[in-house]
Amino acid sequence: MTTLLHPDFRQEEQRVILPGVTWRQYESLLATLGDFPGLRLIYLDGTLELFLPSAEHELLKKVIARLLERYAEAVDIPLHGYGSTTFRREAKARGLEPDECYCIGTLKALPDLAIEVNLSSGGINKLAVYQGLAVPEVIIWQEQQLTLFDLRGDTVQPSDRSQFLPDLDLDLLAQFIRPHDQPQAVKDFLQAVQGELGS
Repeated sequence: MTTLLHPDFRQEEQRVILPGVTWRQYESLLATLGDFPGLRLIYLDGTLELFLPSAEHELLKKVIARLLERYAEAVDIPLHGYGSTTFRREAKARGLEPDECYCIGTLKALPDLAIEVNLSSGGINKLAVYQGLAVPEVIIWQEQQLTLFDLRGDTVQPSDRSQFLPDLDLDLLAQFIRPHDQPQAVKDFLQAVQGELGS
């Protein structure tokens, strides 16, 4: 699927990796830079990543979130959005702000499901961060496709089915990730979901 975005939305993402950062330094930077627009701080075992997403990244994560939220409404699954709240656990030396994340059923201290958009390679292994935070599922958009990862247990592995959204067809959802046409994409996706529900 081709993403037709205006050239202004295709600027490069900016990423800086800093090794040897203590937990106290990470928390200090969070307190100092936490309100800087768009800046994400990702921490894993003493390595800190400062990440400024591109407009394309933000458009993609927003359309995925809109599609997922409308799907949950259509199938009557209570979805609580956390947005890009900072989650951290000192004991596991991990912290990050998801692109989007949700609790399913009831609001909890940590999300059940996170969404990440990967447009470039490199950087900290976010799945390792999520696993250390005890977030059970992550959906990643990369190379024009969605992949669900099950983080329960000791291994990180792709999964065909979400424990929280068991009937969600990720391949179908991926067909409607059209950041340049969000309102119509949401309408078209809902129509396709309703067609599946009616069949």
